[in-house]
Amino acid sequence: MDQAGAAGTCEFGDQTTSDVTVRLRSRDGRPEWFHCHSFILMKKSKFFAHWLSKHPTYPSPESNNCIEVHCPGSEFDHYVKLLKLIYLSEETVSDSWDSVKSSLGVLRASIALQCETITKSCIQYLEAVPWDEKEEEEILKVIPNLGPEAMPILARVQPVDTSATKNVFISAIRFATTIENSFPPLADELKTSAQEQVDYMLLEDEETPLIAVDDDVKYEARSGLAKMFTNFEKRLSLLPSEFDQSPEAAEQRLLQSLSDLEWICNILPKMEMMKDFVSGWACISDHVLAVVQDEKYSSGLWAIKAKLIEVTGKALDAIGYGNVVLPAPSRVQFLKTWLPYIRKLKPLLDSKSADDEAFPFKMDSDLCQNIEGAITSLVLALPSNDQADILMEWMQRPEQLKYPDLSEAFEVWCYRTKSAKRRLVVGFKGIDNPTISF
Repeated sequence: MDQAGAAGTCEFGDQTTSDVTVRLRSRDGRPEWFHCHSFILMKKSKFFAHWLSKHPTYPSPESNNCIEVHCPGSEFDHYVKLLKLIYLSEETVSDSWDSVKSSLGVLRASIALQCETITKSCIQYLEAVPWDEKEEEEILKVIPNLGPEAMPILARVQPVDTSATKNVFISAIRFATTIENSFPPLADELKTSAQEQVDYMLLEDEETPLIAVDDDVKYEARSGLAKMFTNFEKRLSLLPSEFDQSPEAAEQRLLQSLSDLEWICNILPKMEMMKDFVSGWACISDHVLAVVQDEKYSSGLWAIKAKLIEVTGKALDAIGYGNVVLPAPSRVQFLKTWLPYIRKLKPLLDSKSADDEAFPFKMDSDLCQNIEGAITSLVLALPSNDQADILMEWMQRPEQLKYPDLSEAFEVWCYRTKSAKRRLVVGFKGIDNPTISF
């Protein structure tokens, strides 16, 4: 019988027709023999073909031919499966893959035994099927050690070119700043996910940033910010009528638009664009406070009122520590606009929290400390006369002394004022000015 005909009748492990055995070591180290057929091994594996060509007296029906294959005990099952696959047609091999873990083990064995057809089929399978997190970690660990022929498997995790990354990022910003009300189901979750991924993509990498913030990216972020401001002002204008119909729904819609602004506050500093937010927030501040402090909402809108402090705190932080540079009159105006609101609201939130432990809108200690530090820094960077006005107003009412505590600003102002007077007097007397240090 010729080899083509024999191939159709020979089966893996058929001792009656076998002319060669393959020896593997099992997981516990014991040798195990598998009855095979030399012409099939030679056709499907360059490793076996090379071994048999070096032993021209083998195989022969009378001899006890044995090819020993060295494999780690942990790989035993994968080598056994590979031997079985050698006996299958290409179409059947393609249908035999059942899991990423098993296929990865067979791939290691197939490359070691130089089974090109099986290797190609396995690579095609692993390249096409989904991986879970653990499988991906294992693939990233194993594939680079298998040589260039296995690298197509890693196509999905290769670095993306800069242009494609930028286009995806811009699309994510557009979706994250979408204001449309006619969203399909689950769109809110998708929008939240887009916001999270935009934030993640802007995280600084140890070696190189994922996104280069160029003019196109800034334009898209600026457009998104403008849409968010427009939507927030629209919700403010509709609040009186919507509040009469459904207070909770009206508050929730306004809170959502305010939360969007809070989110974009977190990404703009990473793009060096916080000034765009601060300028826009300063422009609408009077309108915002006029609405939420209306007597109509004196006993409600607590979520909105507390969130306003959080958002304003980010602006105060940017201004107070010099990350956003504004003229002194603008800084004074911004501080004088929001300082009375913060002073008034914090005791109210504290009181409601004390009366009701379940009240969720108390200003936590970190927020209080951050805002107080930013205000102190902002005050100390103002012209001395503006500092004097703010400190005088702060000390006129005892209830205002507690928060924010401007004692540090007051101490520095006193020292600076006295030092300035001393320098003036010394200047008049024509005496050298001694070095003065804090």
